[in-house]
Amino acid sequence: MSVREIPLIGDVSEGVVRVGATVRRPMRSTSPSVHALLRHLESAGFDRAPRVLGTDERGRAILTYVEGVVPAHPLPAYAVSDEALITLARLLRRFHDAAASFRPPPGAVWEDGSAPEGPAELVGHCDVTPANVVFRKTTHELLPYALIDFDMARPTTRLFDVVTTLRHWAPLADPLDRDPVQRFLDAAARVRAFCDAYGLPPRDRLMLVETARMRFGRSYALMRDRARTLGGGWARMWDGGAGGRIRRAAAWLDANEDAIQRRLLGDEPLS
Repeated sequence: MSVREIPLIGDVSEGVVRVGATVRRPMRSTSPSVHALLRHLESAGFDRAPRVLGTDERGRAILTYVEGVVPAHPLPAYAVSDEALITLARLLRRFHDAAASFRPPPGAVWEDGSAPEGPAELVGHCDVTPANVVFRKTTHELLPYALIDFDMARPTTRLFDVVTTLRHWAPLADPLDRDPVQRFLDAAARVRAFCDAYGLPPRDRLMLVETARMRFGRSYALMRDRARTLGGGWARMWDGGAGGRIRRAAAWLDANEDAIQRRLLGDEPLS
């Protein structure tokens, strides 16, 4: 008896399904590089990501299905708790520490996305959105457990991956565009709490706001061009107002830069 395929809906990924205890993903030009990263994470002892199991009879990649809950929009309260934010920061740090020793195979192909200037430090996830974080129940609450969907992984820096994550989880966004449960969060305090839990060094804290500003500009141009040329999930996000949200987030960042910097550099207490 064949096992039923259950579509898994993401932001831009197409054709991803669950089959029993596995996930099947269409192979892309970047898949061999991503799979090499996932195999390295496994060998490095990082057990909070899918494992690569091979390919199926249709040529799709087979990965383990990570049991848990993935928060959907509108976000539930558990996804924005202080403990969830701190746990996610520590999870990202564990991933970065494991990925730092990864050496991509010769000719590795990665997704062409917004990236920092200068040399890369590691291959980052580059897409730690709520849709790509699996939560599991602890003694008291649901907390981040694993990272999934590494399709956007590419060479980057720790800071750039931190900024990309904070975009969605602080969030670095105009309150108009936040989920209802995020609308009145103190984003500056959450940036500080995340960076403290991650262990972000002072030199990176000094560059965080400027890095976020650079990322907004590059993300706007990238998403606009991909919506035009690739369509699919990219076009759906763009048609849904992604460009306007990025522009408003950049304006919000400009207006709140001083408050964020004061918190980051320790000039204001967290509470």
